[in-house]
Amino acid sequence: MYQPAHFAQADPAAIRALMATHPLATLCHQADGGPTADHLPLLYDADAGPHGTLRGHVARANPLWRGAAGQTVLAIFHGPQGYVSPSWYPTKAATGKVVPTWNYAVVHARGVLKAVDDAAWLRGLVDRLTRTHEGPRAQPWQTSDAPADYLQAMLRAIVGIEIEVVAIEAKWKVSQNRTAADRDGVATGLAGETTAGAQALATMVPVER
Repeated sequence: MYQPAHFAQADPAAIRALMATHPLATLCHQADGGPTADHLPLLYDADAGPHGTLRGHVARANPLWRGAAGQTVLAIFHGPQGYVSPSWYPTKAATGKVVPTWNYAVVHARGVLKAVDDAAWLRGLVDRLTRTHEGPRAQPWQTSDAPADYLQAMLRAIVGIEIEVVAIEAKWKVSQNRTAADRDGVATGLAGETTAGAQALATMVPVER
C-alpha cells in the first residue's frame, strides 16, 4: 500500500491490538477468474514463526481452500476510520487553506496459505475462537453447550486455513501531518461524532495531552 513515512506504524503491541480488536480480515487471493477476497475472522499467533501465523476457517463449499497450497495471500485488518471535516482545523479560520480527508488505521499481513483438513485441529481452533470472543461475556457460550453430534456435523462443514506470515505493514493515518493545534481539533471533532469508530479513532490522534 502507499505508505508515507509519517503514517507508518511499527509498534508490534499496537499492531497486535488492532488485529485482536478488529479480527474480521479481508483475505485477498487469486482465483481462476482473477483476484478476489473473502471476509473471515482470523486469530494471530505472534509466536508461531518469525512473523507469526494467522489461523481461521472457511466453509467446505468455499473454493478458497482447494487452491490454497503455497499461494501468497494478503489479509487486511481494518481498524477505526472516519471522515475529517476541515471545519475542525484552527487553520481554517487562519488561512482557509484546508480540505477534507479520511483518517483510518489498517494492518496488512502477507503470507503463505495452506488448508488444514483435520478434525482435531479444527476443534481446537473453534474452541480457541469461542473462548476469545465469548470470554468477556457474563455468561460465555462454550462449544460443549451444543449437542456433540450437531457440533461434529458443523465441524465437517468447514476447513481450516493457516497463513504463515512473511511480512506485516501497518498504517495509522491519524493527522500526524497536521499542526498540533489542528490535531487537537481533529481529536475533539472525532470524539464528538456519534459513531463508535470515530470516537475510537479520536483516541489515536497524537495530541499533547
